Formats: sequence, structure tokens, C-alpha cells
Amino acid sequence: MHPHNSDELPAKINVLTLNCWGLKYISEYRRERLIEIGKRIALSENTPHIVGLQECWSREDYHNIRRETREILPYGKFYFSGIFGGGLAILSKWPIEESTMHAYPLNGRPSAIFRGDWYVGKGVACARIRIGPAAADIVDVFCTHLHAPYEREPRDSYICHRTAQAWEIAKLMKAAAEKGHLVVGLGDFNMLPQSFAHRLITSHAPVKDVWGHLHPDSSIGAAIDSAEMSRKKPVPSADFNISENGATCDSILNTWRWSKSQQKRLKREGPMPVDGQRPDPLAKRLDYIFVGDGSFSNFSSLRKWDIESARVCMLERHPHLHCSLSDHFGVEATIKLDIAKEADDGDEGPSSFLPIQKHVESSLSRSPAGEADLITAENAENSSPPSQANAAVARQQQQATLTADTYDQILYMISDYSARERFHRRLRFFFFFFSFLVFLGCMIGVWFAARAFIVFILLILGSFFLLCGQMIL
Repeated sequence: MHPHNSDELPAKINVLTLNCWGLKYISEYRRERLIEIGKRIALSENTPHIVGLQECWSREDYHNIRRETREILPYGKFYFSGIFGGGLAILSKWPIEESTMHAYPLNGRPSAIFRGDWYVGKGVACARIRIGPAAADIVDVFCTHLHAPYEREPRDSYICHRTAQAWEIAKLMKAAAEKGHLVVGLGDFNMLPQSFAHRLITSHAPVKDVWGHLHPDSSIGAAIDSAEMSRKKPVPSADFNISENGATCDSILNTWRWSKSQQKRLKREGPMPVDGQRPDPLAKRLDYIFVGDGSFSNFSSLRKWDIESARVCMLERHPHLHCSLSDHFGVEATIKLDIAKEADDGDEGPSSFLPIQKHVESSLSRSPAGEADLITAENAENSSPPSQANAAVARQQQQATLTADTYDQILYMISDYSARERFHRRLRFFFFFFSFLVFLGCMIGVWFAARAFIVFILLILGSFFLLCGQMIL
């Protein structure tokens, strides 16, 4: 056992998330990069206490990272799912009391072999971590990697899958918050800020996007995206995207986003610095940390968790290979424990706590009068602890954050997706029928072929078409 059981709550918790790009046999320099990732985690200026990893598919890579971080993160869990595994892992300074892998009910198509989302069995890696002696001194951690987009929204054929997955993880985080636990959701969500999936999570679950909370004017997509272009902001520089927009993907600072010729030159010539003032129109934020302190389940609680800071991390390059450590940058955040003052202290200043009561401010939720059903921090601080009846009413008001319009939008999305699937089902049937005809023709050709190599080619061709037809069907 490791001596990390604490007699009191920690004053701060540092959280880190990173998509490691650890595709075995596919990702270049996989082993070397992931070992270096482990070293960078161990040497981080803000020593992380909870780490969520995505695309860490190999147990060898997981154990290499564990070996490098064993002094600061003695507890960990590698999660299994699907045929190839979900690539999710959680590391912790404190004991993991319980863990489970919650599979997403809707997760890609088995016929999309070249995409692989269905075969890895994507889901939510859940860990219950004890950080103090009291029964409620628990952090419920949810690490995930949502389905990848292969087209721009709303044309993305997998938007319905990603929306369903966002709904699932929001339900899990909401259930944990209702127990009064600190909730941390983190991972590669493959969604843009203020997209429908993002708004669904922050409205359905009592959590806040830490970067959006600290940088409310940050970008809502890449500079070339229509939503961001409508804001009429200038094209940001690479440095600005990192420091203000929280961009973790497609940055010109990431060597894996360079052209093939640039990457070959990097291998030949060594370090190639990038001017941080160069325009960076493609960078965007896909990796998130969501935090909720669960205080809405107990309005008389004086304990709050404040979002202190957040920054993009893992910007360093490999010291010998000179490449970026992953095709994504990481995100780290610090949340701080604050004990709210008693009501008679007379503190009327605005609160920067993580008041779960405020999550109804989302653009998805408005009352019939057009105003958010908001219980402000000032009211919470300046009033006496409510009765159980009042608390129940308040909870009902807070939880009614999804309007009828939201459900209508989800139903419209399902209807549109169902119509598309019916059309594709007909196409798949016709392709199977065509494949069977090709197979039959090849078999007939074998009967009349005079040369052995022609027979061999016909057998291979016919078998290939029949196999493709069965897989597509």
C-alpha cells in the first residue's frame, strides 16, 4: 500500500488530460513518445494529482507511463473494452476505490472498419477516488474519447452518435454530483466549444468547462469555421491560440500537423522552431476538463471548489526525435478548496466558486419568461441554510435545464439520422447484390479459364467482392 491516505482534504487538486496518439503499429515513434509523456507528467511544474489518458491502447505503453510516474501517481487503472480496447487510463495520487467501464450504446458502425470507432468499444472510464476521511470526500472521475467527426457539422454522419455519447457522460456526471461528490470529466470530446454536444453536457450535467469558465471570450472553433467567422475576430496567432483559446488540436506548433515534406525535413535537420506569432487558422479546442463540486445536492454545505487556473500543456517536443509528444496537446487545471463564510459574516462580494446553481446559465436553458432560473451565489451566501423542502424545490429548479426546444432538436437529429440510415441500408443491399453477381461471374469464369494464373486472379477477385459485400451489409 502507498501512504497517500489523507486525514484531511487537499487544498488543491491538479488535473491533467491528454490524448496520447498511441495507435500500435500505426502511430510513429509511439513507444518513445509515450515514455517521454510519462517523464513530462512526472516533471510537471504543477504536479498532477489526477490524470486521464486517451488513445493509450497498449498495455506496454501504459506500464511505461506508470513506471515514470509511480512516485507521484501510485494508483492507476487501464480500462478494457471492445475488440482492441478503448485506449483509456486513469492515474491518481489517491486510492481508487471503485472503477468501471461504461460502454456507449451508440458508437459507430461495424462496417466502417477503416475508422475503427466501433471496434475499440468507446465509452467512459469511471473511477471513484477517495481524497479525504469523510464519506463524501470522493472525486468521481470520468475519462472519455467521443466518436471522431469525419465531416463538418451538421453534415457529419456521426453527429447523432456523438450527441448520444455526450448525453451518456452527462448523465453519469449528473448522477455523481447528486451524491455530493466532486465531479471531474475529462478527455478528447471531439467537439467544439458551444457546439450542441458541448451545450448538452453543460446543461444536462451540473458541471463547468474549466477553460470556458476562465476564458469566456475564447474561440468557439477554428478561425475558418463558420461559427467562429461570424464573431468577426482576427485570425489568431499560434501563441494566442494556446494561451487564450486553449487550442489542443491542429496547431501549427504541433509537428504531427505539418506536411509530409516538413516532417521529413525535421527528421533530417533536427529542431525546427515555429514563430508563435504566425497566423494559426486551423487550431481548435477538442480536449476538455469539466468540473462540478456537487454542492447543489446540499445547499447548506459551506465547502466549494474553485477553478483556479487552466492551461494547455505537453507543448514540449521529444528531446531526441524533435517531434511533438502527441498529435494533441494536453490540458491541465487546478481546482482549489474554499470554505465559504457563514451567512452572518456579511460577505456580499461576488463568488468565483464553482456554484453548481449557476449551470442553468447555459444557452440551452431559459425559463418561459426568458430568464435563466438562476440561484445566484450572493443569494446562497446571504440567506440562511434552507429547509429540506426548500432545497428539494431548488434542486428541481436547477435540474430543469433542458427545454422542449432541446428535446425537439434531438428528436429532429434522430429523425434525420434514421432517414439517412434507411437510404444507406438500401445502398448497402444493392452493393451486396452487385458483389454477389461479381463473385458468381468470377466462379463461372474459373470454369472456362484455361490458364492457372487467370483462375487464381478470378478466385481472389470474387472472394474479395463477396467479403466486401458481406461486411458492408
